[in-house]
Amino acid sequence: MMLGLLFMLQAVAQAPHGPAAPGGAVPSDWSLLAPLPYVKPPEMAAPLSGFVASEIAAGRCPVPRPADGHYVVKLDVATLVGADGVIRRTVPRAIQCPTVEQYGAGLVISFARGNVRSSGAGDQWYRASLIFDWQG
Repeated sequence: MMLGLLFMLQAVAQAPHGPAAPGGAVPSDWSLLAPLPYVKPPEMAAPLSGFVASEIAAGRCPVPRPADGHYVVKLDVATLVGADGVIRRTVPRAIQCPTVEQYGAGLVISFARGNVRSSGAGDQWYRASLIFDWQG
């Protein structure tokens, strides 16, 4: 039974931590990345965690079954945003489950389309954090 999906994205209007590295390289310290500045934070539908649950159930992701059956999978996605607010690149943090990593990166792109504040200061890296939460 699916309890739901929590989506943690702070939609704060804070300045990003510096310009993009040369060539659009992903910054090495993701903790310094500001949250992705959504105009309106996306609302996640609970069924979106179903894909993650199915990947784990099929054994394609090395996530051990919790004793209480309550799964929580966190995925951070570094996101390069152009001065015009258009997503230039997404890079999911490796969690040893490529299908879920790519799924999360695609969700971030979808949620950000036409929904990101532009910095006006050139390309900037931000961080989006997805938390998939369900009862298995």
